[in-house]
Amino acid sequence: MKAPWDGPKSGPKAAKGKTLIYVAQTMQNGGVAGAAAGVKEAAKAIGWKVRVIDGQGTPAGISSAMSQAVTLKADGIIVGGFDPATTKAEISAAKAAKIPVIGWHAAATSGPQPSLGLFSNVTTLRADVSKVSADWVIADSKGTGGVVIFTDSSIPFAEGKSQEIKAEVETCNSLKILEYANIPIGDSISTLVAAKTTALVAEFGDQWTHSISINGGLYITPMAAALRAAGKSGTGFPHNVGAGDGSADEYARIAAGDFQSVTVPEPLTMQGWQIVDEFNRAFAKQKASGYVPVVHLVTKANAGNSTVWDPQNGYRTEYKKIWGKK
Repeated sequence: MKAPWDGPKSGPKAAKGKTLIYVAQTMQNGGVAGAAAGVKEAAKAIGWKVRVIDGQGTPAGISSAMSQAVTLKADGIIVGGFDPATTKAEISAAKAAKIPVIGWHAAATSGPQPSLGLFSNVTTLRADVSKVSADWVIADSKGTGGVVIFTDSSIPFAEGKSQEIKAEVETCNSLKILEYANIPIGDSISTLVAAKTTALVAEFGDQWTHSISINGGLYITPMAAALRAAGKSGTGFPHNVGAGDGSADEYARIAAGDFQSVTVPEPLTMQGWQIVDEFNRAFAKQKASGYVPVVHLVTKANAGNSTVWDPQNGYRTEYKKIWGKK
């Protein structure tokens, strides 16, 4: 469905010959990888280069990747899906080298984050994603059932989101939170989520009616396999919600009625273009655009044949117009 462009209409013309380094929390995370792909696409359009360094989901790996980005003298560094407070020394080094740093999902709100050392942060409003996800469960449950929340408490953005989800679910007194499952995003996530799912089915049985995961791709994929192995129906309980990112496998599950009911995706490619635009503003010593994309709920009724949330608002044309590119 086409929509009007609600982002920036003006800004500086394209800077020349820039190189960005995208430091990924882990490229196993579909959201992180999707935003990186968007940055690459936009960089090609504006005439820049991009390099991705994978932090591999560990504090040591992320710190090392950030150090490499500064050492390589990038023109700009992207904090891809991790807490910038965990790499204070590296961000301070970037500031000393006059390298602007922009975050993707690095803070709860979009726009400048001076206390974190970020020229800007690109995200939908996290609180909106949390509320939409929890409110869907409240409505779908008709106020009766048991909810499990899956999160990674080691990532402040994720923990903040899941706490917001928990608080919103708790506004419905008749719904019960059965468990708050803290499972870190990393190499073992599939094994850990599958084991936890099997244990939850054994412990709660039909009391478990809904789950909300802070990342549908990473958590619901192994959850679905475990539920299938337990003899559950793909359209039966628990009804599973992805509260963020919105990977291709989530769309496929929703369309097929296969252990996922809805997702609240990020417009990942568009956010990649916004990141490049924010850097162009930083290079020109202009203010960040502060653009905040609206939240979108994907259900079986509106998923269609899509595999990603890519707003049909002409953002590519609009950004190229700003940059003076055809």
